[in-house]
Amino acid sequence: MKEQGYTILLVEQNLNFARSVADRHVVIENGAVVDTLTNDELAVDLDRVKTYLGV
Repeated sequence: MKEQGYTILLVEQNLNFARSVADRHVVIENGAVVDTLTNDELAVDLDRVKTYLGV
């Protein structure tokens, strides 16, 4: 679907699954976007995401 130009919004709490299917990850708290990361950024800065997820 990506090659056809479609965008899919996936709301997911399972980070490992989300990383396997998404190009970008947006962190939302209280209805506001607080961070946006690519898969490459996740790979090098997982601690950044852990602060949001409380992992």
